[in-house]
Amino acid sequence: MATSTPQSTPRLQSFRRIVVKIGSALLVDSARGRLKRTWLESLAQDLAAHAERGAEVLVVSSGAIALGRTLLGLPKGRLKLEASQAAAAVGQIALARAWAEVLGQHGLTAGQILVTLGDTEERRRYINARATIAKLLELKSVPVINENDTVATTEIRYGDNDRLAARVATMAGADCLVLLSDIDGLYTAPPASDPSAKHIPLVPRISAEIEAMAGGPASETARGGMRTKIEAAKIATAGGAHMVIASGQLMHPLRAIEEGGRCTWFLAPTSPVTSRKKWISGSLEPRGVLHVDEGAVKALRSGKSLLPAGVTRVEGHFTRGDSVVIRDPRGAEIGRGLISYDAEEAVQVAGKNSHAIEELLGPPRRGAIIHRDDLALSGE
Repeated sequence: MATSTPQSTPRLQSFRRIVVKIGSALLVDSARGRLKRTWLESLAQDLAAHAERGAEVLVVSSGAIALGRTLLGLPKGRLKLEASQAAAAVGQIALARAWAEVLGQHGLTAGQILVTLGDTEERRRYINARATIAKLLELKSVPVINENDTVATTEIRYGDNDRLAARVATMAGADCLVLLSDIDGLYTAPPASDPSAKHIPLVPRISAEIEAMAGGPASETARGGMRTKIEAAKIATAGGAHMVIASGQLMHPLRAIEEGGRCTWFLAPTSPVTSRKKWISGSLEPRGVLHVDEGAVKALRSGKSLLPAGVTRVEGHFTRGDSVVIRDPRGAEIGRGLISYDAEEAVQVAGKNSHAIEELLGPPRRGAIIHRDDLALSGE
C-alpha cells in the first residue's frame, strides 16, 4: 500500500510549469447551467499568484458543452453527437470569454487552444501544438486548452479531459499536473459507496493494486472517473510530471493544496526533460540522417538548436516531426531529434541562412531545423 511522509510530499510552490485541469462539474452549476463565476475568480487568483512567483501556468478547461447546452436551451441528459457539437461551438465562445475576463483582472492574457486526439498523437501536429504553447508561455500568456469537440467524428470523448490534460502536460514539458475534481484524491474504494474507504495521500508508483481502486464517473456533467485519473497519472508521470488529484469544491483550490489540504500525489520517476529525451533517443525509429559541421556540433553541445546553416548533408525520406540521427563530420552519431522540415525542404535549406530559406520556401518558417527542446544528444 502507498504511504506518505511529510518529506516526500511535493510542494506546489516548487514547480516551474503547472497544468491545471478543471472539470465541468466545478465550472458549471448543473441545476442552472451557468458558470460558477465567483469560484472561477478565486481559481484565477490562485493561478495569478503562481505566475507572479515566476511559474508558467496552463489550463485545461472542461465546460463548453455544459455551458452551450444551456445557451441553446437543449434538454438535460445525454445528447446526440450533432447536438453536443452544436453545444460545444456555442459554449467554447462563452468559456473563452470567461477565462479572458477572470485572468485579465490579474493582468494575464488568455490564449485559447482547441485540440483533437490527433494533435497530441500525430508527431507533425504534435510539434505544431507544442510550438504554439511554447510561444504563448514565452509571451507570458496563459494557454487555455480544451478538446475541439465541434469537429469530433466519433463520440465526444478524448476522453474526459483528464487524459487530455496529461497529454498536454507531457507535450508542454510541465513538471506538475493538477486535476481539480469533485473528489479530494484516491481512496481504497469509492468513498460514496464504501464508508470504510481510506484516503491515499501519496502514490510513489502506480501498481496493479492502485489501478484496481478506480471507480466510475461521479456526476452527470463529468465525463471521467477515478479510472481516467489513474490513466492520466500514468501518462503524466511517465512524461516526468508529478500529478495531484485535489478537490475543486472549495474556494481557492490551489491555495488549499499549498496549505496542506487533502489530496493525492502521484510521483514521477524522472524530470520532464529526462523523460522526453529518453523518448526521442530510444523510442522512435529514425527516418533520416543529418550530417553537420563542427560549428553546429559545438552549438549543440552548448545547448543551442540545430540551424540549417550547420547542416552539410541530408539523407533519408522523412516528414516534419519524424526522428532523425545527427552525425558529426567524422560520421559519429552525436544525437537524435524531431525535425521541423520535410526531407525535400531539408535538402533545399541545408547550409543556408534564414534569409535564403525564406527566399527558397517563403515565410513564415521555423528558424531551427531541430529545436533544442526536440533534441537528445548522446550521453545525456
